[in-house]
Amino acid sequence: MSRGVNLLLLYVDDILITGNDVEAIRELKQPLCQSFQMKDLGSLTYFFGLQVWHSSCGYTVNQRKYTMDLIKCANLTDQKCIATLMEPNLKLKKDAGERLSDPTHYRQLVGRLVCLTMTRPDISFAVNTFSQFVSDPRRLHLVAVH
Repeated sequence: MSRGVNLLLLYVDDILITGNDVEAIRELKQPLCQSFQMKDLGSLTYFFGLQVWHSSCGYTVNQRKYTMDLIKCANLTDQKCIATLMEPNLKLKKDAGERLSDPTHYRQLVGRLVCLTMTRPDISFAVNTFSQFVSDPRRLHLVAVH
């Protein structure tokens, strides 16, 4: 008897168990429920910034809600779209400009952009560039991210 494919995804205190073998999923969940307090939230709709839709054709995944939340968090709701993700030939230096008095916003913004690269690999180069400055971000770096 052949068994299907099942996946267990774990992130901090969130567990996603999915697959095409319902009995194997039950067998996996039973000991977990005995050891941990768990709640079955039903069919997957949102996990780790990913919106998931199931149809007869398969699954569709996007990060629209995550992206909109990121835009609001960065106070960019009134900004217009641009054709390039980063100014062409932009050269950022690690020690140029004024240090941010509180680098938390920059770090959170870059961290959220890293998560967005799961569905938007086209932004990876720009996000990698900004990630290089999370240990000591400057005002110029924050302006470049915006």
